[in-house]
Amino acid sequence: MRLTTERMVLRPFTAADAPALAAYRSDPDVARYQGWEAPFSLAQAEEFVRELAAADPTAPGWYQFAVEVDGVLVGDVGVGLHENRMQADLGYTLATAHQGRGYAAEAVGRLLEYLFEVRGLHRVSAECDARNVRSARLLSRLGFRQEGHRVQATWLKGEWTDDLLFGLLTVEWFARTP
Repeated sequence: MRLTTERMVLRPFTAADAPALAAYRSDPDVARYQGWEAPFSLAQAEEFVRELAAADPTAPGWYQFAVEVDGVLVGDVGVGLHENRMQADLGYTLATAHQGRGYAAEAVGRLLEYLFEVRGLHRVSAECDARNVRSARLLSRLGFRQEGHRVQATWLKGEWTDDLLFGLLTVEWFARTP
């Protein structure tokens, strides 16, 4: 399954993506607010890609799309489809060299369009580390409402972190002003 925009393609990962995946996930700035540790080895990236090759993007569970711009892997966006197939969580990662160009907003926006307009989901949720101001702003720009702030709720990389919780309903998606 491929999702396209004017500038990018969201597509399944391939074995050829493993080196670039390992490189951007090894960047301490990229990994800072994520659940994995840097460095992210080539072997980890190869295993990740193998697991995704066996996954069904339409089935419940997590699925990551590769985000490609001009033939270059610049990041990934993931969707965790709930067992009821009516709601999902999402996440995103973008290589540092490709941040600040609107790629994350474009990729997440395209994924939301697919989830709401094609798959007919009722709700999409996201959460981020409260210190990740850029991520929180991105979610707000895309129409998400902040629904909560969990104080010292996650033990991550040797410290307690606060979580910001966001939600977006299908009626809100269709009511937004493009």
